[in-house]
Amino acid sequence: MRENAIQAIWNRGNCVLNGWLSIPNSFTAEIMATSGFDSICIDIQHGLMGYETAVHMLQAISTTSVTPIIRVPWNDPAIVMKSLDAGAFGIICPMVNTRPDAERFVQACRYPPAGYRSSGPIRAAIYGGKDYRTKANETIVTFAMIETAEAISNLNDILATPTLDAVYVGPSDLALSLGVSGGLVPSSPEVVKAIEQILSACKKHGIKAGIHCGSVDNAMEMKTKGFDFVTLMSDARLLTYGVETHMSAMKKRMAAGAK
Repeated sequence: MRENAIQAIWNRGNCVLNGWLSIPNSFTAEIMATSGFDSICIDIQHGLMGYETAVHMLQAISTTSVTPIIRVPWNDPAIVMKSLDAGAFGIICPMVNTRPDAERFVQACRYPPAGYRSSGPIRAAIYGGKDYRTKANETIVTFAMIETAEAISNLNDILATPTLDAVYVGPSDLALSLGVSGGLVPSSPEVVKAIEQILSACKKHGIKAGIHCGSVDNAMEMKTKGFDFVTLMSDARLLTYGVETHMSAMKKRMAAGAK
């Protein structure tokens, strides 16, 4: 089966640099996949794409060695299984608040006897290889999103879920749940403390820790703290940042030239 770069990087003791796709376009996916990321996540939850478009984006990513993963819109076995059958090598599942939530999620990602995933890897077997069915359970990476106060209170139970590989922190929703101002670069002491608690618990349980980051400085800080997987912004945010930066510079130079 095709190597999962996320696992390979973790096995070397290194941190994965992940890209994020929210624009429903295969060319955007191709650009991001050729930009140096280790993995790329297609965001079906808050991104603007649906399943069919996500399949085209997976095909664009597969022209490179970058590992494709998908954030599903909810803890629904149907879309989890379809995303895996389309060729995602990892799933990020939102709003995992309890041990039963985590079990429901990870078991949808595993073929029996480890789970209840239905067998029908229509594209995954082409992308992953002829031995996909026998190797998928050990190759697919599962991320449970920890982004609520309820999840924090159940953290140790969630992290003890068999075949859960990693958690993924959503700073914005975590802040909202804790009743403080949100954002991708946490500043509220409550959110910072909760993130540190999640990271510490992951290290204790041998679970990898991932987080969404709003800047290069933020991503480097999280990597330095010990996170194993950091996402640098998103295609839409990077595009917005690039446009704003260049337009600001252009307007300043135009104004200076007009005087």
